[in-house]
Amino acid sequence: QVQLVESGGGTVQAGGSLRLSCVASGYIGSMAWFRQPPGLGREGVAVSVGSGSTSVTDFVKDRFTISRDNAKKTVYLQMNSLKPEDTAMYYCAADRRSHWSLSRHDYGYWGQGTQVTVSS
Repeated sequence: QVQLVESGGGTVQAGGSLRLSCVASGYIGSMAWFRQPPGLGREGVAVSVGSGSTSVTDFVKDRFTISRDNAKKTVYLQMNSLKPEDTAMYYCAADRRSHWSLSRHDYGYWGQGTQVTVSS
């Protein structure tokens, strides 16, 4: 069983930055970040494949960056130029397989979530 622990959420003004971290307790392949805005469904934001390759979804790719430290079993999400519409619960997800998927159905391990609130 893999456990994921997220940190780094908080409240920030529009235009600010936050860095989320997620530490895994065991072996993992792909690690990803999802978010769930209030009243909406969970959407994929970025994925880091085990090899180190990354992908960020189009709607945030000019502002968010995903990175990973395999030695620390940690994935990060650097979020810059934050907007009020980025307000959401952010979840870390992991899968033992390595893949590029940003479908929630492809991830078997989830963190508890960390809240990000961006004020205007």
